[in-house]
Amino acid sequence: MLGAIIGDIVGSPYEFSSDKEKDFELFTDDSRFTDDSLMTIAVGCACAEADIEDEEGFKWLVINFMREIGRQYPEAGYGGMFYDWLFSDEDYSYGSFGNGSGMRVSPTAWAADNITDVRRLARWSAEVTHDHPEGIKGAETIASAVFLARTGKSKDEIREYIEENFYTLDFTCDSIRPSYSFDVTCSGSVPHAIVCFLESTDFIDAIRNAVSLGGDGDTLASMAGAIAEAFYGTDAETEETALSYLDENITEYYLSYSSVLYK
Repeated sequence: MLGAIIGDIVGSPYEFSSDKEKDFELFTDDSRFTDDSLMTIAVGCACAEADIEDEEGFKWLVINFMREIGRQYPEAGYGGMFYDWLFSDEDYSYGSFGNGSGMRVSPTAWAADNITDVRRLARWSAEVTHDHPEGIKGAETIASAVFLARTGKSKDEIREYIEENFYTLDFTCDSIRPSYSFDVTCSGSVPHAIVCFLESTDFIDAIRNAVSLGGDGDTLASMAGAIAEAFYGTDAETEETALSYLDENITEYYLSYSSVLYK
């Protein structure tokens, strides 16, 4: 979960300006948390409080935490349809297949102890806004990868599960980097984030892979970072630096759920 936040912060300055290189400064004066971190934290808060067998109650918590937290940061970089939903008083899904469902989903992988329940929670977390089949698929994919990583599965096992259930991963970072461009769809970013993790040598290398592709750098790095943290862990210095970019308010939200889900 923290890996998603670190990836978001590291990737934020490079969202529209990546030079497609891996050698870049991780934390800069332009680094910030975006909607990716905020919505990950919102889903985390919902997971920490929810009865994970109660679909209606879980979705109610996801909606309410996303609106409670998100409305406090109206300039966080939301997509247009999500922004309208965020500031609406109506509960509705709008058929999105954007990668917002994948970038916020990682806490669900820490809220259950089997992959069936994780996928169910991921699906519910997506459906409150991203109820298009591809939006749901993206959420289930990232949550599955995080769960498999945190429960000790190898990269080969993770790749096999993703390819059998979701996406074909028949490319490398080097093969797509020259032509890859900004793509906020699940199909155009979720498998790419997973390959960034699979090719990595450590947590930071996964994030560097994601940013180096160009495109939606903060979200790619957030999704790759969520998986990589579950697989490798992170170091205390990187965690401390990243958390220093959160304000006191959002840090309290983060601590409130992470103390429950990180057991």
